[in-house]
Amino acid sequence: MNMNDITLEQAQAAIAAAIEKAKALNTKMDICVVDAGSNLKAFMRMDDAWLGSIDIAIKKARTARFFDMNTGEIGKLSQPGGPLYNIEHSNGGLITFPGGLPIKNEQGKIIGAIGVSGSTVEDDHIVAKAGAEVVK
Repeated sequence: MNMNDITLEQAQAAIAAAIEKAKALNTKMDICVVDAGSNLKAFMRMDDAWLGSIDIAIKKARTARFFDMNTGEIGKLSQPGGPLYNIEHSNGGLITFPGGLPIKNEQGKIIGAIGVSGSTVEDDHIVAKAGAEVVK
């Protein structure tokens, strides 16, 4: 097993934790986990979650992995006049607001990322964080 890449079991655990947090917040989410290469590993759309959030969740996960940082942090850097202004137009489209986070293993190495969409960006971030933190 490659310890540098998220396993299916870890991806499923991240999604389960994210769903649990979304339910606690009384919201419906689209949740995506990508592997270390930014490839789709697992995806779950909660019943009645927004269709438009499917693409956003996937792009948040990919964005977080491409740049190994929370998407909200990239958003701060991509404002007009910022050093990453217009970065969202690269890589086939990125999402630069909260809800995407890198996923790290026990050694702190990034092994994938999670992206969540379907509510406020604050809720998206909270749900993504719950998913990312359960992976060890």
